[in-house]
Amino acid sequence: SFGDYFKEQAIPFAWELLTSSEADGGFGFPEDRLWVTVLTDDDEAAKLWHDHVGIPENRIQRRGLLDNYWNMGVPGPGGPCSEIYYDRGPEYGREGGPVVDEDRYLEVWNLVFMQEQLSAVRAKDDFDVQGELPSRNIDTGMGLERMAALLQGVDNIYEIDTMWKVLDRAAELTEQRYGRDHRTDVGLRVVADHVRTAVMLVADGVIPSNEGRGYVLRRILRRSIRNLRLLSGAQRGGSGRGGDDERSMHDLSSVAIGALGEQYPELVRDAPNIHTVIDAEEAVFLGTLRTGTAIFEAAVEETRRRGTETIRGDQAFQLHDTYGFPIDLTLEMAEEQGLAVDEAEFRRLMQEQRQRAKADAAGKKTGNADISVLARILEQSGFITFTGYDEVASESRVVGLLAGGSSVPAAGAGTEVDVVLDRTPFYAEGGGQLADTGVLTSVGSGAGDGARAEVLDVQAPVPGMIVHRARVTAGELAVGATVHAEIDVERRRAISRSHTATHLVHRAFRGALGDSAAQAGSENAPGRFRFDFTAIGAVSPAILHEAEDEVNQVLIRDLEVRAFQASISEARAMGALALFGEKYGDQVRVVEVGDYSLELCGGTHVARSGNLGLVKILGESSIGSGVRRVEALVGIDAFRYLARESVLVSQLSEQLKARREELPERIGLMVSRLRDAERELQRLQAAQLLGNAAELASSAIDVRGVSYVAYQVPDGTTAEGIRKVALDVRGRLPADRPGVVAVAGVPADRPTVVVAVNEAARERGLKAGGLVLTATSVLGGRGGGRDDVAQGGGAPLGDEAAAVMAESFKAVQDVIRDITRPGE
Repeated sequence: SFGDYFKEQAIPFAWELLTSSEADGGFGFPEDRLWVTVLTDDDEAAKLWHDHVGIPENRIQRRGLLDNYWNMGVPGPGGPCSEIYYDRGPEYGREGGPVVDEDRYLEVWNLVFMQEQLSAVRAKDDFDVQGELPSRNIDTGMGLERMAALLQGVDNIYEIDTMWKVLDRAAELTEQRYGRDHRTDVGLRVVADHVRTAVMLVADGVIPSNEGRGYVLRRILRRSIRNLRLLSGAQRGGSGRGGDDERSMHDLSSVAIGALGEQYPELVRDAPNIHTVIDAEEAVFLGTLRTGTAIFEAAVEETRRRGTETIRGDQAFQLHDTYGFPIDLTLEMAEEQGLAVDEAEFRRLMQEQRQRAKADAAGKKTGNADISVLARILEQSGFITFTGYDEVASESRVVGLLAGGSSVPAAGAGTEVDVVLDRTPFYAEGGGQLADTGVLTSVGSGAGDGARAEVLDVQAPVPGMIVHRARVTAGELAVGATVHAEIDVERRRAISRSHTATHLVHRAFRGALGDSAAQAGSENAPGRFRFDFTAIGAVSPAILHEAEDEVNQVLIRDLEVRAFQASISEARAMGALALFGEKYGDQVRVVEVGDYSLELCGGTHVARSGNLGLVKILGESSIGSGVRRVEALVGIDAFRYLARESVLVSQLSEQLKARREELPERIGLMVSRLRDAERELQRLQAAQLLGNAAELASSAIDVRGVSYVAYQVPDGTTAEGIRKVALDVRGRLPADRPGVVAVAGVPADRPTVVVAVNEAARERGLKAGGLVLTATSVLGGRGGGRDDVAQGGGAPLGDEAAAVMAESFKAVQDVIRDITRPGE
């Protein structure tokens, strides 16, 4: 419509689509059910509606700027609008048109006549018009789902065909009936809407995370899961924590894919990945929810005992920090209980935690330098020029020195100091690339003559500022001195090889796993690198091998590596990969590896892909929900690794008297025999331990009406043996009395703990999964399992094992005391 058609055509177009019969391609709305509104002084639109379309004047209503003028809220285009309303009938409200009742008269179409340029916008109805737009146009607002609801004869968008199928299945799974009451309806609508949205987001490559769009996906999935549990619990007479072992998201996402698959065939194609992502998030959150809900309920009881209506901020912080319970969920659950949360205290504790983290990082990176001091240096000297793309050494002037966080005029031998130069070839750590190291040597006979300093690290704490952490080894380094700044060239080359290799591995993984394998972090160090990327579940050895092989083929092709500047729009048009969450200016640096890889990047790279020599992927692992990490070696480090592997295989071959190709079978046979021996040992140990089960059960202590047994098995007891003891002791506790058993040991240098609870304890809100997480938090590890039995492990404890395990038993006892109440 830009510079083409305007009001005189747009108004009849809209009317034709709304009122033409379905046979003629229209929606078939009765003309006498449609009303329109126009801006108060828009006589032209009113005349078109009456004279050209034929709407009676009594169904054309005029409204002010608040209702019938559209602008962006900032200077830019705007214009009057004309809205079309559908009369749903007297059962929905009063007569009189949309100016009287917008529940009865439902807006279905908004024609915005974009014709004016606004120079200032103070409010929706308070702005300055600069003039007419050179090309007037029509901005049409028509809610697709609202239109579907009217055409399908349902009351709201949640009951249209594509949404109803999900809502109806959610009602079946929770044994609820839609229309039963307002609260139930809202819960089911939340589930249906959020599941459908989540399916679309995952299909678009979004992975649950704690940042950006990934956090949006995580929140809507978790809200869906919790609403399902609340609905199930309410129906079954539970506490709202019902359905602990029920996993419903796979079923619901299947229904959503089926409902939307005809219009969005990519949903059907990507269904396996969609299920994998959603199922994994559900499993993680159910564990968090089970543990956190028990602790939350203890906080609620403590709040009510205090006679207040506000949960303490430190309790919310503990839920967030220790148990991974998101604050928005704590707020929502508190509101359901008629309580508030001391958000100010929570934010204060969060800020203290962030400040501690920043202080630790600052101490490591910039010597706790006061940012205001750096800002003053920057103001005096101007932006620091980085010359490292073009040279490895430069003549530079010292424009600032900081020691102990304060500005100093000079620094003598033995001093560790932060040095600011007017220009530098040293690359500051950033974009995953480690900083350059090297040497600063004074030049000439002026200030700082004879000084020498080793550059240990380089950081960019504020935009335009580069700070060199250096140790003065000779003479005195002074502000104003001219120095020869030279990087460690071999280190730079090794880091550049790693950085280029990271780009190639990123490209290879996106090719193997799809665009959802987006970079989530990296570290490029001399001879090695790590690459973090989004993915659900472990990457198979076959894909790792495929990616490694593809990357090394790129090395053999010896492609040119080229870096160049481009506008952000040009770079995107070329298909350059930009990392999600990164901020880019109008001009960006693009790094191109032949026809294979194209990324926005500010780091240093090799000249040709063949310069890398060799890339060897060592393996991959999980570093968090939905994020995997690949670690690899590059160049001579990769060659040396393979050489060591070859020597190791030769030694094994010699010791086992077998050829190399026979080693897997020979070693497999030995492992099988060893396992048989271990199983026999486990059987003997279990028989010995189980003989003490009755005695252990009789030694249970009382914790607010709960029988609690804590026992540390002898060293060397296997994990299976620990589990058997816990289950046997639980079975010997009185069935009609709540009982909790915690058994721990060190089967293989690392502690293992098993918690088992009986049915009576579970009825009191004690779940094994939550209790084992409490124990493993003391042991420095993690765990999980079912509500009746769960297992976890911790970090190696050495000589402190017995004391730390005793501490973990005490932590479990404290949680039992918090969750239970006297007399229950």
